[in-house]
Amino acid sequence: MENADVIVVGGGPAGSACATTLTRAGRKVIVLDKEPFPRTKLCAGWVTPGVFQALGLNPAAYPAGLHTFDQLVIHAWGLTLPFSSRQYSVRRVEFDDFLLRRSGAAVIQHEVREIARDGDGFLIDGKFHGQYVVGAGGTRCPVQRHFFRTQSPHDKTLQVAATELEFPFPWRDPRCHLWFFDHGLPGYAWYVPKAGGWLNLGVGALAEPLRQREQSLHEHWDRLVTRLRGLAMLDDRPLTPAGYSYFLRERSGSWQNGNACLVGDAAGMATRDLGEGIGPGIRSGIAVAQGILRGTPATLDDISPLSADELLHGAGRAACRALLRLMGVMPRRLPLAA
Repeated sequence: MENADVIVVGGGPAGSACATTLTRAGRKVIVLDKEPFPRTKLCAGWVTPGVFQALGLNPAAYPAGLHTFDQLVIHAWGLTLPFSSRQYSVRRVEFDDFLLRRSGAAVIQHEVREIARDGDGFLIDGKFHGQYVVGAGGTRCPVQRHFFRTQSPHDKTLQVAATELEFPFPWRDPRCHLWFFDHGLPGYAWYVPKAGGWLNLGVGALAEPLRQREQSLHEHWDRLVTRLRGLAMLDDRPLTPAGYSYFLRERSGSWQNGNACLVGDAAGMATRDLGEGIGPGIRSGIAVAQGILRGTPATLDDISPLSADELLHGAGRAACRALLRLMGVMPRRLPLAA
């Protein structure tokens, strides 16, 4: 039997951030993940300066590939709007492995199947015991399934479907591009260059409006590829993307059930404007760890549901908000940061 103060289920950025905060405070932490690290992870890999700040890490000290882009280019209704905005892109296969090793926690490859309450703690598959269990296993996290699905199910209207591909490519345009509303897409397409000659392309949209419009992500993927080839931003190599889904941030939600907690995509933390999950995931992991250390219920309400405030300033921020309201993912009922 492996015993720990806290068992974190899932070794992505949210789980790693939680484990790092706890281990640095002297707690014994075990991280369980069904996959060995480093592992491939579909993600645009967009990282804001605020993420590095939350991690207490200088970008210059990050040892793996880090691409810096100083312009975010938004395309909508035939208009091209470049905005100054220093941001970063990472390859998740490197980033996640670095954060997990940095955590100092014991990492065990194990697919969690059964979680049972055991006194004031939890027993996982008869092999692991902890006083707290933190679900950081993404949209299909077993902690969410065992302790949250019934009383706090995900809001299906906030489900996002995405399809994307990351591949080696000698890109020439170092900027990040976003295409909104193209052919009625209830979301956006992206072009994110990465260090070391890698490129990430993808399309994401709210699943329910997409279904109602009888559209498919593959149609929009084909349009994106055709556009990029026409702009000489992509060659004619065959490209086969893969799909996944996750949930945007709800106005409020249940992230703690006794000593069971959720962070990251398991808690549905992706921002309501751009569907960005790395920053909110890391912040939620830190917040839950701090709640465990204080012995008080974790609160995630202070984590902004928006990405725009970190990405743009002044007129750029206002323009981005206007676009996102029209897209329907920034309803007025959500609080907006000043």
